[in-house]
Amino acid sequence: MSALSPAASLRSPAARRLRLGRGSRLAHSRDFARVRQVGERLAQGCLIANWHKLPAGASARLGVVTGKKIGNAVIRARARRLLRESFRRHQHALARPVELVLVARNSIVGKAYAAVEKDYLTALRRAGLWQPSGEVAPPKA
Repeated sequence: MSALSPAASLRSPAARRLRLGRGSRLAHSRDFARVRQVGERLAQGCLIANWHKLPAGASARLGVVTGKKIGNAVIRARARRLLRESFRRHQHALARPVELVLVARNSIVGKAYAAVEKDYLTALRRAGLWQPSGEVAPPKA
């Protein structure tokens, strides 16, 4: 008998759980500064994307910045969660590995996940970083 539950064995590879572990996050200020100085920048909707392309064998990494101008701690934490979730769900659809810093803008306050995800994917498309692979469904309008 298999160690997997019947539901888990029926899951397609596309339905596997996507993770965003510590190794996938930018944590040090020097990493943020490097991406900002060396990388490219694009503003789209409720976010600003800064990215630096990595060698082919590396894995994508994410950093999120939410300034106090956005609102109190609860609002900033929600903005970080929305941006991290957008990256987590679409991390394998990146055309190449990048270090990506997402800066939340004031317009993120009160937005639903679908709207944030739409801005995120539009930014990736405009930057030439998104390569749809069919693994994740497109955002719902």
